[in-house]
Amino acid sequence: MPRIIIPLAVALVGLILFSHGALIHAKAIVAQVLLDRAFSQTIATGRPVKPWSWADTVPVARIEVKRLGVSTIALAGSSGQALAFGAGHVEGTAEPGEAGVAVYSAHRDTHFRFLKDVSIGDEIDVVGRDGRTFRYRADGTSVVRFDASGIDPGTERPELVLSTCWPFDALTQGPERYVLHATLIADQ
Repeated sequence: MPRIIIPLAVALVGLILFSHGALIHAKAIVAQVLLDRAFSQTIATGRPVKPWSWADTVPVARIEVKRLGVSTIALAGSSGQALAFGAGHVEGTAEPGEAGVAVYSAHRDTHFRFLKDVSIGDEIDVVGRDGRTFRYRADGTSVVRFDASGIDPGTERPELVLSTCWPFDALTQGPERYVLHATLIADQ
């Protein structure tokens, strides 16, 4: 009897762990659909729309790199709760198209996984909550300590920074951040 119970118990634990992992991915897919819908409603109505009733943040931008075929919704704020569902617009930084640096952060293994494939010269579109599109050109990257980004918040030019943890393939969080810098080239 123990020869049957042990393999069944191991199989049951495996099934439970697999189901938990599948549930997390399913929730992530559903969240992206809800975020996209809320962002579209925000643009259409001109007022912030929560993606679900208990959300503590709202979508504020869509970041797209057409060459790579990627698009991600950015949320207001860069708290851990916001970053669990998407990129976050860092508090106190400029809005897209405004003078200053608009900074967005996200996890390297989810919403900003594509940053490793962005090349200097690539165009990055940021659609703001008002529906206007701002086109930036990637013009530099750096790896910096989390507390020494080198970002100049006092710049008068409209700039964009996309930031994530470094290195891209690390299994644990470290003190370094990958920073992609871009400069505004057009707004529509």
